[in-house]
Amino acid sequence: MAELAGTTLKTVRHYHKLGLLEEPERSPNGYKRYGVKHLVRLMGIRRLTDLGVALCDIPSVEAADGRSEQILRSLDDELARNIERQQRMRREIAAVLDDGASLALPPEFGAAAADLPQAQQSLLVAYASILTPEAMAVVSEEFAAPRDHVARAFERLSADAGAEERDRLAHHMAAEARRQQEAHPVIKDLDAASRRDGTTARSVVAQALAEFYNPAQLDVLRRIHALLEEEESGRTERIGAAVA
Repeated sequence: MAELAGTTLKTVRHYHKLGLLEEPERSPNGYKRYGVKHLVRLMGIRRLTDLGVALCDIPSVEAADGRSEQILRSLDDELARNIERQQRMRREIAAVLDDGASLALPPEFGAAAADLPQAQQSLLVAYASILTPEAMAVVSEEFAAPRDHVARAFERLSADAGAEERDRLAHHMAAEARRQQEAHPVIKDLDAASRRDGTTARSVVAQALAEFYNPAQLDVLRRIHALLEEEESGRTERIGAAVA
């Protein structure tokens, strides 16, 4: 009977134990005597389990009691979510196979970021854990833009690069950072751009930068921050003077 129903002896015994399948009488030699009614019952149980009905819910579904419709609707909702998730997974796999997107990066970055240096790819993954969707969209847009010679020079900057080279890079990159902040104010405030608490967000960013950039690159980033802070301070002073 188990073979006819496409299941196993262990499963049949389990159904007996749960009371879902009536145990047949035994013949004089001790063997259980299963009939077609047992096979039909077993096929019915298999039908419901194949649809995703939990074993504990089978009596309610079969009895069509007050819980039956709720069980089936909940099951249908779960199946819809699973279908949506699987369709999303297929789209992401297709992007990898057809467009060359990176498996390591969040899917919203697509193929545009697949040729980024490994350090920047790792940063994007870290940022995805803390930034809001709006902030990640901005980051995605900026990283997807073609990299100019300044960005490539920063990527290639050696750990023992001299102070003059670092300062030159910082001044060039500060102008681009200023443009990004003006175009996308959300990235100026990490607390506003993060979906985590400020302490956690700053910790992730600080550790990610320290992990994936060398000392010279980190010094360039510090110089950029200082230049932007200096400009902001000067702007505030000029506004104050004008008001006075």
